[in-house]
Amino acid sequence: MMDLSNLNAPEPNKKKAKRIGRGQGSGRGGHTVGKGHNGQRSRSGFKERFWFEGGQMPLQRIIPKWGFNNKFRTEYVPVNTGTIEYFIEHGRLEEEISLDDLRNAGLIGKGDLVKLLGDGEIETAIEIEVHDSSESAEKKVEDAGGTITFIKNN
Repeated sequence: MMDLSNLNAPEPNKKKAKRIGRGQGSGRGGHTVGKGHNGQRSRSGFKERFWFEGGQMPLQRIIPKWGFNNKFRTEYVPVNTGTIEYFIEHGRLEEEISLDDLRNAGLIGKGDLVKLLGDGEIETAIEIEVHDSSESAEKKVEDAGGTITFIKNN
């Protein structure tokens, strides 16, 4: 009977590891143990970081930096009116749309803030919940007979 206790490794996996530091006669492992003679890399405890460039000015310090990253910025996920119309036509959304409906349709993720944008046409009168919207999106939704409900950001 074959089980995990009597499996054998394939032939290439049986190669012995090179044993270093086992004397002059071992072929690799006399007094330098394969590390050469002097220098930082020959010392015990040496660990080279992957970004280390041998004392040369590192790349992350050479590349010019510019701009400003505002860590308090409010990031919105854009949803277009044309996309809403498309999803309604294909039965993925109803006329009353909440954040859970958008999440279940795959348009937004959990905890995302939604901004309704006015790209595309919409003829369906919808009631939609969003955190923000553009003026063109508000105009298109109201012209189609729908309403937009704004949710306050936390």
